[in-house]
Amino acid sequence: MAASDSPLRLLGLIGGTSWESTTHYYQLLNRLARERLGGKHSARLLLWSVDFAPIAALQEEGRWDALTDIMIDAATRLENAGAEGLLICANTMHSMADDIAAAIGVPLIHIADVTATALKLRDVRRPVLLATRFTMEQPFYRERLMRHGIEPIMPGEADRRELHRIIFEELVQGQFLPASRDKLADVVNRLRGDGADGVILGCTEFGMLAPPGTFDLPAVDTAEAHAEAAMEFALGGRR
Repeated sequence: MAASDSPLRLLGLIGGTSWESTTHYYQLLNRLARERLGGKHSARLLLWSVDFAPIAALQEEGRWDALTDIMIDAATRLENAGAEGLLICANTMHSMADDIAAAIGVPLIHIADVTATALKLRDVRRPVLLATRFTMEQPFYRERLMRHGIEPIMPGEADRRELHRIIFEELVQGQFLPASRDKLADVVNRLRGDGADGVILGCTEFGMLAPPGTFDLPAVDTAEAHAEAAMEFALGGRR
């Protein structure tokens, strides 16, 4: 069967931020393709994987314009290679999602939009946002969620620093420690008193450290929600 005969659209993934979660995306998308289509089906994917070290350095330096240029270049390469829809396999790098979407002619599936949909399906309106310091403190993610009627609750400053440390010093280096999983659960439990009714695992590695069942509240793994929405797009109109 030729690729053009596949029931799946070709998805382009911008990954490597970090590759730990990008491998999770690859597994999720292929598993979903097999579940939806059966047999020997797998996802049709193109992956542009960046070297995360210079990306992380630019993030810490606050050089978001330079990061935007890198991401637009990656998105354009994927589109030119035939991708019919794009995913950024990270939450923080959606900081420049609007600029990327404006630079390409194919849909960009936004992780915050699909997360909001998943939260509403669970009747969650005030989730705790667990993420990098950039995602928790910059407005791009909160504002996107609020367009959907979701009002995220931010951890306090000390907790934000510790969550950021866990991501960059542990998770992106392949360390998934029980003590750090317990830390996430502790942050959520303390914020229940502030009205939290759910959890956003807003770092794509967090779901690998602390799956949704870790928490006493409904939780959304953003990588899983993103992959599920991408597979719906890939199948759209071709069932």
